[in-house]
Amino acid sequence: MRSDKIKKGIERAGARSLLYATGISREDMAKPFIGVVTSRTDLIPGHIHMPRLERFIERGIAAGGGVPFFFGVPGICDGIAMGHTGMRYSLASRELIADMIECIMKAHQLDGLVCLTNCDKITPGMLMAVGRLNVPAIVVTAGPMLSGNLRGRRLSLVKDTFEAVGRCKKGDISLEELSTLEMCACPGAGSCQGLYTANSMACVTEALGLSMPGCASALAVSAKKDRIAQESGEKIVNLVKRNVLPRTICRKEAFENAIKIDMALGGSTNTVLHIIAVAKEFGIDIPLEMFDRISRSTPHITNILPAGEHFMEDLESAGGIPAIMKRMKNQLNDVMTVSGKNISQIANEAQILDENVIRDYKNAYHAEGGIAVLKGNLAPEGCVIKQTAVSESVMKFKGKARVFDSEESAMQDIMAGKIKKGDCVVIRYEGPKGGPGMREMLSPTAAIVGMGLSNDVALITDGRFSGGTQGPCIGHISPEAQVGGPLAIVQDGDTIVIDIPARKLALDLNDAEIKARLEKWKAPEPKEREGYLARYAKAVGSASEGAVLKA
Repeated sequence: MRSDKIKKGIERAGARSLLYATGISREDMAKPFIGVVTSRTDLIPGHIHMPRLERFIERGIAAGGGVPFFFGVPGICDGIAMGHTGMRYSLASRELIADMIECIMKAHQLDGLVCLTNCDKITPGMLMAVGRLNVPAIVVTAGPMLSGNLRGRRLSLVKDTFEAVGRCKKGDISLEELSTLEMCACPGAGSCQGLYTANSMACVTEALGLSMPGCASALAVSAKKDRIAQESGEKIVNLVKRNVLPRTICRKEAFENAIKIDMALGGSTNTVLHIIAVAKEFGIDIPLEMFDRISRSTPHITNILPAGEHFMEDLESAGGIPAIMKRMKNQLNDVMTVSGKNISQIANEAQILDENVIRDYKNAYHAEGGIAVLKGNLAPEGCVIKQTAVSESVMKFKGKARVFDSEESAMQDIMAGKIKKGDCVVIRYEGPKGGPGMREMLSPTAAIVGMGLSNDVALITDGRFSGGTQGPCIGHISPEAQVGGPLAIVQDGDTIVIDIPARKLALDLNDAEIKARLEKWKAPEPKEREGYLARYAKAVGSASEGAVLKA
């Protein structure tokens, strides 16, 4: 076992003494040592119930014949960090989480790893560590939140708080009603109720084969989630004893499955960044174009928030990811999973319990999958949009640029009612380097929707979008403005052309004018000159390549 390096041999007497000081017995010393990394925190609703799940994981590891050792990593709540400089730290924390897990696991030579995670950048950070370490591992995502309820109407975080801000500003609802909504929208523990980034990544993790079947949609408050946690604890010991490694499970075929299922669900555009970054740690190259190719041939068969009417609890009731696998069985690669079952076996054992929540291909909500990759003279390396959250009437859009060099300045004009029908809001210098940290733009996009402009105004950025964004909103524009991408030279009044079916994003200028503007352009001073973000900005790469740190 890997842990023999810290517990066997006469020269390890000191290490054994320190381990005995933790309370383990001589008998325990012969068992597999299992690291359990947890992101529990009082700050994130998706993580506040993790102490309960930790107990069940611990119980499972002990029942399986292993010894659990818990350690923690930090978590950031994107919803709380949204709309201010705190959001710069969210994506940047992904790399910290991966590095911290590497440090603990390698320093102590643990035999296996259970990852207890849930929210936006924490899950991909843990997955990156799993790929990098390549020791037996299993992931427990802590589950979605129940819907809120007010006067018999189901509520969700994005629609009934972030978008409600715009409705309140417009005068459609009162401050009193907004106050009532914010008290009711999030009733307790769990990740936000739709296919936002947390739940999208939970589904991706299960599709990769790194979680037990049913884990992604099992509700945070359910006994089913507790049972999955315990079973995961038992299973990791078995994986260690058989030396089943993550890179054996997550080959390129598994990543193709994950992208196919993500496209069929209509998940967050953030999954593009994260899948590319995670695959790199597994030694697999996933080009941006793969997402578009798979999306074109994968019908969108669920209609989950924010684009649709259903909640994650509806997906759970309909059969969860195993039911999605059943529907897509003929399109998926039959690869192994941590459960010991192949994809085909999971699909065969699953039931589709609601034909409207998980539709067949002939009755799909959209002919293509959730995400489209656009290119053009504004995005030579590409950009992404959640096309299933865009109305048919604005799949093609031509508008006049309203240019802002920060999210705050854009939000100020949006809230002041200065953005009008036909405008294309441009928010730049918010990319991985320019932000730094590639902030999410849920506040401005939700305000636009709340003000009733979702089909009249486009928004493009080198930053990111929350999984809660809807409408003609294009993110990850690469190269970003900070490094001299064409977005840097857009001016107020320029015409911007968006053609999603043709996969085109263009600035309506000739090449000579673009070249002349770029020759005059000078990079702005970095926004951060000290601390982690300053170091991050120097090392981070393009969004088109996963926004990973360059060695």
